[in-house]
Parts: sequence; C-alpha cells; structure tokens
Amino acid sequence: MQLLLFGAPGVGKGTQAKLLSSKLSIPHISTGDILRQAVKDQSELGKKAEELMNRGDLVPDEIMIGIIKDRLNKIDCNNGFILDGFPRTEHQAIELDSLLEELNKEVLTIINLIAQENEIIKRLGSRRACKICGKIFTLKEIEGVSKCPNCNASNSFYLRDDDKQEVIRKRLKVFRLETEPVLEYYKKKRKVISINGLGSVDEINDKLLKILLK
Repeated sequence: MQLLLFGAPGVGKGTQAKLLSSKLSIPHISTGDILRQAVKDQSELGKKAEELMNRGDLVPDEIMIGIIKDRLNKIDCNNGFILDGFPRTEHQAIELDSLLEELNKEVLTIINLIAQENEIIKRLGSRRACKICGKIFTLKEIEGVSKCPNCNASNSFYLRDDDKQEVIRKRLKVFRLETEPVLEYYKKKRKVISINGLGSVDEINDKLLKILLK
C-alpha cells in the first residue's frame, strides 16, 4: 500500500501517518522529520533548511526530490510507504510520478485531511519541542511536566519559530498558493479521498483504516 497524506500544516498528517505506519507495517516518510534531523545535525542541508523554515518558506524542490528518491530506494519501502509532507508543489508531484514509475510503484492512494484555518493555528501554536531531542509535544501532553518524556531533559521545552503565529499564518498562505494546486493536479489524475481532520485522533484513524482496508 502506497499512501500520500495531504493537507495543510497542523492538520494532523504526521500523527495519522505514524499510526497508519504501525498498523499497516509500512514506513512513514516525513520530510519534516528528515529536515528537522538535518537541522539538529547541522549538516549542510540542515543549515539551509533551518534558515528557510524559520522564515516559513518552502525548501527548494531539488533538495526535497533528492531526499525522497534516496528514501524510496531503501528496502523497507518495497511493500509500501506513507508520504507525509511531500509533494508540496505541482513540480514535486510531477517529479514524484516520474520517480514512482521508475521504481515500479505507480499506484498511489491520496488522502486529503481538511480542517479550519483557525483550528490549525490553535493546534500549531500549542506545540512545544524539546531543544535536546527535537521531539514535538502538545501542551496537553506535557502539562505539569518539567522533563522531556522522550529524553528526560529538564526544562527543555520551547516554542519553535515555525510554530509561532506569524510564521503559521505565512505557512498557511504558502500552502494556499503553492500546495493546494497539487491537490487539483491529483484530482485530475485519480480519486482523492477527503477526510475531516477535526475530531479525536482515534476517530480519524478509524475512518482512515475503514476506507483503506475495505
């Protein structure tokens, strides 16, 4: 099974992708996670990506396409994968189609998660990251907690620049201008399954599994 989870920043793609990855036993490929690791490692890619992400800008197509190509060539993608955060431009979508054809992985199921922009701003603004391990939590998850549940670091939570309200609004504007056309591109080529992203994580996951496994 080869899935592409589509939707605006903060709509819940990452959360659902992780759950589906576990239940379907296929890898979750998050360009956001790959880039954040590169930023943490301060690699050449990470330094370039950090500057762009802090401004709310998209990372250039050639960088993202190279990352995805390397990842899809790994053996754990032989039985399927879940793409989260890619493609973000129509050019990336066209390049992805070519890449999937090259790898004989043309069948792609598109899931579109939707939510109100005000809800997205609220969700992203309530996220905090650990400055030591980089893991992201909601305020509810770390309420009354002084140590990171992932790495046990003390007082390490902070609001990332790309989760600040002014950057969120810019990210949503970039999404509308650059990424929404990707959805239209796919609608012309194949069926797109749209799911309301509002509701509990388990409710949304149950809806997704019923559709995918029927």
